[in-house]
Amino acid sequence: MSAQTVIDELQRLGMTGYEAKAYAALVAAGGPLSGYEVAKRSGVPRSTVYETIAKLAGRGAAYEVRAGEDNVSYIALPPNALLDRMSREFDASVDSLREALPQLAAPAQVRMMHDLPDRGSLLARAEDVVGAARNDLFVSGYPEEVEELKPLIRKAEQEGVEVTAVVFGEDDDPVGNTFTHRFSSPEVVLENLGCRLLVLVADREQAVIGGAVEGEGWGAFTDDPAVVLVAVEYVRHDIAMHLIAERFATADEFDSFWRSDPTLRRFRSDHGAPGALLKRIGVGGSQPRAVRGRRRREPRIS
Repeated sequence: MSAQTVIDELQRLGMTGYEAKAYAALVAAGGPLSGYEVAKRSGVPRSTVYETIAKLAGRGAAYEVRAGEDNVSYIALPPNALLDRMSREFDASVDSLREALPQLAAPAQVRMMHDLPDRGSLLARAEDVVGAARNDLFVSGYPEEVEELKPLIRKAEQEGVEVTAVVFGEDDDPVGNTFTHRFSSPEVVLENLGCRLLVLVADREQAVIGGAVEGEGWGAFTDDPAVVLVAVEYVRHDIAMHLIAERFATADEFDSFWRSDPTLRRFRSDHGAPGALLKRIGVGGSQPRAVRGRRRREPRIS
């Protein structure tokens, strides 16, 4: 990690640019520096360096070292100690806000729905939904996206959230109550949908619904109760159909039924429509690449 990256991250945690530069210079020195030396090594103007160091001292991030009445230098609080202090202060602020902010919030006048124009924003909002779960979390997706969310999903599970997941593909390290989508291969479902569909619902109050193809992605976040309900029932219905088919149908009977039933054949005739719709929702999203190759059409329960 470069010195500039360290400075940038310290600024994200609340230091000013001058404070971050001065602290980085003190840490890099490995010993006491005079104000003049701090200015010279950090690039902080000499006219403001003492004010900057005083602010660091006020944070407890730097200390004076006196070798005589007029010989004053400065030393940095060790990095691990600083980070531990910042972490404690941040956690205390979050705990305080967690209690105070809801008391300020007015009852919702409108329901929220906003677009997620790329894969990065899709996964970032998905992380928000996972982090908001307190009771239950429903997940449906492909390993490519679910794997990136697993650390937060596992944390939620450890905190008592009941996790129910459907994964389109093999998962050697499943989280929560995971069901593998078996009756159609992930490749066939991808062809049918036109994207790797991702659905997450927290506490039946908020949801992210999106899709990804290769490195692209699109989707939407919502707390609209009707949409959230449909998203929950989508995941629950998928699991229920798998359990019913496993319990009551032989492989041949099941395959024949899903291939020959005219209504199901009609449902499977709009290949790629969900992916195309999600792309339209994502403002600024680029045109998704077509799934290459025509594969044997297998039945899909979803």
